Amino acid sequence: MTSEPDIDTAAADLRRQLAHRLEKDGRLRSPEWTAAVAAVPRHLFVPRFYRESDAAGVTTWEPVTPEIVGQEEWLRLVYRDETWMTQFDGRDIDWADPKPISDAAPTSSSTSPGLVVRMLEDLGVNEGMNVLEIGTGTGYSTALLCHRLGNGNVTSIETDENVARRAREALTRSGCTPRLLVGDGRAGDRDAAPYDRLIATCGFRNIPSAWLEQVLPGGVILTTLRGWMRSLGLVKLIVTGDSASGWFSEDDPSFMIARQQDAPESLGMVPGPGDGTKRKATYGPDVLTFAGSAFMAQLAAPNARFFSMPVDSGPVSTFVLDSVTKSFVVLAPTVSGWQVRQGGPCRLWDAIESAVATWEEYGSPNTAAFGVTVSRDQQVVWLGNPNGPHWSLPA
Repeated sequence: MTSEPDIDTAAADLRRQLAHRLEKDGRLRSPEWTAAVAAVPRHLFVPRFYRESDAAGVTTWEPVTPEIVGQEEWLRLVYRDETWMTQFDGRDIDWADPKPISDAAPTSSSTSPGLVVRMLEDLGVNEGMNVLEIGTGTGYSTALLCHRLGNGNVTSIETDENVARRAREALTRSGCTPRLLVGDGRAGDRDAAPYDRLIATCGFRNIPSAWLEQVLPGGVILTTLRGWMRSLGLVKLIVTGDSASGWFSEDDPSFMIARQQDAPESLGMVPGPGDGTKRKATYGPDVLTFAGSAFMAQLAAPNARFFSMPVDSGPVSTFVLDSVTKSFVVLAPTVSGWQVRQGGPCRLWDAIESAVATWEEYGSPNTAAFGVTVSRDQQVVWLGNPNGPHWSLPA
């Protein structure tokens, strides 16, 4: 077993290597953040974690601890530019006897350092700024903020009490003492407001109004917008009074959705074979999974989810169900393409096909061509400019 001083020496070397790789990749662009990555001991924040197994079949996660893989390999993995899972289905892991995990949804993680520092660079902080972080997680990104700005300028909110406790312990061990809160990140924190910057490390269906109230005019909100079908992407908003606007980036970090905005467990009622009206579909179910068109489908049907299954021992059909409006779509293959059957108060497939057609008309651009404008009354995603085609985010 490697001694503690040897671990510290090896970890310091691995941090320098990580910082160098991130600089070379263009993720690190400033000496201040490079110094933070070289200084903050990530191994204190991910003492054990899960990684996805290479085995075929059902997605399985396998535990990684110094005892299981050896101290040297564990440390090497910690300082890779990878995201490591630390919780599933909102339940704590029994690290006294960790087992592989299947059929589970990750609910907390240590995000890859490359993505963390790319977002921190985009945040555009300067000395003396007051920053609110939504989603403490393991506390690694919080520690980077503390190194850059000082403990007194960092407030971080975590929704899970046990996750928050472990982050607090790791931050204390690393010498960081930011202001740590447990609660719903959508409410922000009025006590230490106003903030110069707000960064969220989980996905949200819309921009909470409290954020607009607590970030100073000219300040920045950096968050991921996402829906129940997929992530929309990372957006950087500039606050102007009681509104904010900005652009999506080209990257799609696809953070876990905030727990308070997770989809209902029930997808809704599967329609009967005679429900709805039929027509020939212009697009098939592939538009729900291809990156660009799926972005548009999420905008057009913000409360929907989809799945595929055989119908009456026949071919596989795709169902799109809106659990809020109870609208539905059934896409069935035919000899000449796809047939759509839809019903309910919203014509979901009409809306999806219209959005995809608009996207194609504009040259099928990536997410960087889209922007967001939010106010107290309305939140919209637009294409090209605020007067271009636009879609409302869910309330």
